[in-house]
Amino acid sequence: MTRNWWVPLALAMMAGAAHAQQQEPDSVTQRRAFEARRAELVKELQETQEQLSQLRGERVQLEARVENVLAATMEKRARTLLMSSEQNAMLQLDGTLTAAQDNMLAQRDRMRALGDAVRRRTGAVLVVLFRADSGQATGLGPVDLKIDEAAAATRTYTPTATAALQAGAVDQVYRSEVLPTTHTITVSATVNGQSVVQGVNVNAVREAVTYVQFTMRNGQLVPSTWTSQGTTPF
Repeated sequence: MTRNWWVPLALAMMAGAAHAQQQEPDSVTQRRAFEARRAELVKELQETQEQLSQLRGERVQLEARVENVLAATMEKRARTLLMSSEQNAMLQLDGTLTAAQDNMLAQRDRMRALGDAVRRRTGAVLVVLFRADSGQATGLGPVDLKIDEAAAATRTYTPTATAALQAGAVDQVYRSEVLPTTHTITVSATVNGQSVVQGVNVNAVREAVTYVQFTMRNGQLVPSTWTSQGTTPF
C-alpha cells in the first residue's frame, strides 16, 4: 500500500493535463471560425468566377452559331427572293433577325446578373494613394506598385505632376475590387537616384473601401491605412 502512493497522484495529474488541453482559448476558436468562413467565401467566389467563364464561353459559341444561322438564312432568303414576292421574303428575314437579337439580349442579361453576383460576393474595394510631404517630391523618379507580388501600376511623374505633389496633391495609383482577405501592398520609388521600397499587409474589409496611403517623408515611404463605408460603390 505504501509503495503505490504515487498512483493516485499520477492519475490526478494526467486528468488535469487532459482537462487543460480541452479548454481551448476563445480567441483561437474565433480565429479558426474566421479562417473557415474566409475559406468558404473564397471558394464561393472561385466557383462563381468559374461559372462566369463558362457563360462567357457559351456566349461566344452562341454568337458563332447565330452568325452562321444568319448567314445561311440570308443566303436561303436570297434564293427564295428570286422565286417569291420580295415582301414575304423580307418579313421572314426580319423575323429571323428579331429572334437572334432576343437571344443575344437574354445572354447579355445573364452575364450582367452573374457579374453583379460576383461583385456582391466580393464586396471589398482597395485604393492605393501616393503623396509627398513638402519638398519631398524633388528628384522623384518612377513609382511602382505591386499587390500580392504582382505588378499593379507604375507612375512616372512629369514636372507638372511633381509640382502638384509638392503643393500637397494626392495621386490615386490604384483602385479595384478585391477579395475580402489580407493583401500585401508594396511600393518602390526612386528618389535622387536611390531606390526606396516599403511594404504593408492590409486586410480588405468586406462591403467597404480600404485605403492604403504611402507618403514620401524624409526620404522614406511611410504607409498608413484606413477604411470607409461611406464611399463604397454598392
